[in-house]
Amino acid sequence: MTKPIDLYFWPTPNGWKIPIALEEMGLEYNMIPVDIGKGDQFTDWFKAVSPNSKMPAIVDHDGPDGAPVSIFESGAILQYLARKTGKFYGRSERERIEIDQWLFWQVGGVGPMAGQAHHFLVYAPEMEPPHDIPYAKDRYRSEVARLYKVLDTQLAGKDYVAGEYSIADMAIWGWVSLWQRQEQDIDNMPNVKAWLVRIKARPAVQAGRALLAKSRPADEKEVIRKSAMFKKPQ
Repeated sequence: MTKPIDLYFWPTPNGWKIPIALEEMGLEYNMIPVDIGKGDQFTDWFKAVSPNSKMPAIVDHDGPDGAPVSIFESGAILQYLARKTGKFYGRSERERIEIDQWLFWQVGGVGPMAGQAHHFLVYAPEMEPPHDIPYAKDRYRSEVARLYKVLDTQLAGKDYVAGEYSIADMAIWGWVSLWQRQEQDIDNMPNVKAWLVRIKARPAVQAGRALLAKSRPADEKEVIRKSAMFKKPQ
């Protein structure tokens, strides 16, 4: 009997990608919380699965050749799950190339740049002492805007980023859905705006986004001041 996939998870844009994919692909999973505010990502039990101390990560007990496999890095997990199921990864090599391009565009561009925008626009000003750095704010706000314009151009005449709905959409959506935190004017990006609504309407996306949603803090400012995310690991 196949065991559920172990999902090491916390509700963040990177974290959301994997439960969305698992839900879309109809795979059973067992969610294991990794509270990054408390520093779970730096524990030995988690680093045994994800040596870079970043979530999400998975353990598939029914991995290649029937042997368990652990995988970290969200892009690698998405590719693995798509290969495992044969879903949301195109039907030809040309389609897979297109999907991979936009998956890596998110992993290497949108994620890091939007993450830095979150840090300098939302988190750093609330630290003790505050770090309000106009240059950093402008730099990352502007780069996120440039990337979203790239996405808006790509989505012209398309419902999804690489043609049909794919793991690329699953990867990109979570970050772009937080455009307000990145201080973006989504009204100037009509294709992105429509795409955000289109993706959000999918039941699997709603289920993935809802996972541990109540764990996101109500008083975010207080959590920022105490969070292990902004402290050096021991």
